[in-house]
Amino acid sequence: MFFWGGGAALLGIIFLALAVAFAARSLPSYYQLKASQTGQTIVVRARDGSELVELGPSFGQWLEHDEIPKVMKDAMISVEDRRFYSHFGVDPIGLARAVYVWGTSDKRLGATSTISQQLARNVFLNSNRTFDRKMREAVLAMALEMKFSKEQILELYLNKVYFGGGAYGIDSASRKFFSHPARELSVAEAAIIAGLVKAPSRYSPTADVGKAVARAATVLRLMEEQGRITADQASVDVSTVNLKKDVGTNSVRYFTDWALPQLDLLLPETFEPIEVWTTLDPGMQRAATASIQSNTPDGAQGALVSLDRDGAVLALIGGTDYVETSYNRATDARRQPGSAFKLFVYLAALEAGYTPGDRVVDTPVTIDGWTPRNSNGRNVGETNLRTAFAYSINTVAAQLGNEVGFGTVASMARRFGITTPVKTYPSMVLGTSETRLIDMTRAFSAISAKGKSVEPYGIVKVTTASGETIYEREKKDPSQLVPDYVAAGITDLLQTAVNTGTGRAAQIGRPVAGKTGTTNSNKDGYFVGFSSGVTTGVWMGRDDNARVGGLQGGTAPARAFAAYMRVAVKDRQVEEFDTELNLPEWQLEPDDEYLFGNPDDYYFIDEQGNLVEPGRPDEPRDDPFGVDGERPNSTPPLAPDTPPAPVGDAVPEDDQAASDDFLEQATGGAADPEGDQ
Repeated sequence: MFFWGGGAALLGIIFLALAVAFAARSLPSYYQLKASQTGQTIVVRARDGSELVELGPSFGQWLEHDEIPKVMKDAMISVEDRRFYSHFGVDPIGLARAVYVWGTSDKRLGATSTISQQLARNVFLNSNRTFDRKMREAVLAMALEMKFSKEQILELYLNKVYFGGGAYGIDSASRKFFSHPARELSVAEAAIIAGLVKAPSRYSPTADVGKAVARAATVLRLMEEQGRITADQASVDVSTVNLKKDVGTNSVRYFTDWALPQLDLLLPETFEPIEVWTTLDPGMQRAATASIQSNTPDGAQGALVSLDRDGAVLALIGGTDYVETSYNRATDARRQPGSAFKLFVYLAALEAGYTPGDRVVDTPVTIDGWTPRNSNGRNVGETNLRTAFAYSINTVAAQLGNEVGFGTVASMARRFGITTPVKTYPSMVLGTSETRLIDMTRAFSAISAKGKSVEPYGIVKVTTASGETIYEREKKDPSQLVPDYVAAGITDLLQTAVNTGTGRAAQIGRPVAGKTGTTNSNKDGYFVGFSSGVTTGVWMGRDDNARVGGLQGGTAPARAFAAYMRVAVKDRQVEEFDTELNLPEWQLEPDDEYLFGNPDDYYFIDEQGNLVEPGRPDEPRDDPFGVDGERPNSTPPLAPDTPPAPVGDAVPEDDQAASDDFLEQATGGAADPEGDQ
């Protein structure tokens, strides 16, 4: 084993050395790499073919190694590759530590790539997480180390790495975020830029200042621990950094920020210019932008997602101003949907056998120590399911959730596309589990599609500059999530909520179905609904989760929904909703009869112990399966050898109620001709 293992290891080393040497010979020269630009030019087109936006790399001035501030180099090395000057392209210590953590914990195998590996990936490869790509990345990193000096590698890296917002290289990032060249970077500014590499969108100071500052503080701590800055430098107040104020970026960027990262999964590896044909409707996007900006309360944010009947994203707004904050609240933010979540409670109840007209009772209730209360503080007593939903009565939703099971409600939410964790404690029926707006809109869209699954998508096809199609979306067959009668029942409830209930502000002069949602202390306002095949979800609230005075799902969000939908459906045919309940046979049976089957299949024993067929008009008796005051409409046939009695006549006392064969089988003995046993 030692001999063969050593031989195999030696062969592996030889093979790796040959691969690295061959790769090093094939690499472009330092000057060629310096002249090349990382990234693609991407033209994004709307559903009508018009150009929405052209995206591509933004490069600042190229800074030579000696021109790059030392604090910038130290910050990047500290946070991305502390052993940069001692390894050969791959960090064996970091790799061994990752393997140890993987083997001794439940965490997946993962290791931070070295600066050389990141440079190889940014220049030559893509970001797919595959073993093949990681091996090629390691070989290319060692080839870079073989061909270039550490100073050249660091210079290439700092001038080419992506920092978000289209900025490649530290000079472009410095000008974008701080309005000055990278030669003038301070310690705090360098820490902010170095912290962006791990997740440019998440830690961007224009997206979330708090996260950017926290990440920069981590960078400063690492720099101090590694002896690259003093304690005084590490204690600098990063929150005092002056950020550049930009204006006028198109709201389309919320959509492109969501859709374009999907290209890594959809396309083969390519660096040539491409055109991306999307589902976005320019007119609807403008209407969505206007509706959010004009209806969102001061100090709050708003988001909107609008889907066509097949899941195509027609409009997407992630905030009131993309330049002020590029954080996408439509696709990334997790907020409580409030009573909009009752969709899943009532879906579960309808699937369990309820109908919109069934009677329920609005009364105080306590479940596992939790006592819900209605928003008006009152209880109306007996009502029906339709009214309870339309007026969003909390106590009824709590009782329904308890009856069908909170796990069943959570399962229903999962079935309809909720991807965030759904907890199963009682208050979950009031929407206390955080969800994404796009997921909630997807769920309501499935109701609009009569219970069929809907998957949101934004990219239709991708072509090269020469017109070659390298990707085209294939139509997928939807699955039936709930029976037709359940979809019809919930549509009935949703339509009533808009016609007469809490969603009246969402009316647009044609049939609309939808549901409001408001969370505790008016922190979130929700409205999701559909009309004429278009489903739209609106959320409003503050990023810091503070209270917004007067915010309710039936106020600003419903008004924004209506303002947008009037434009979205103006050229579409008016569609009436299908709310006819074609209930299954088991649900049409009176009372609980369906639990026992057909009563005609049963025999009963009278007071004398004789077997009596059901339905025989022998004498009045209580029918345990019938409805009070009703009798069966037909009389089943008697035993084969027993003459039938006229309808309405009593069975003669000396007449057998069952045949001899039946009695023999039932009693285990033969019946004598006299009727004695």
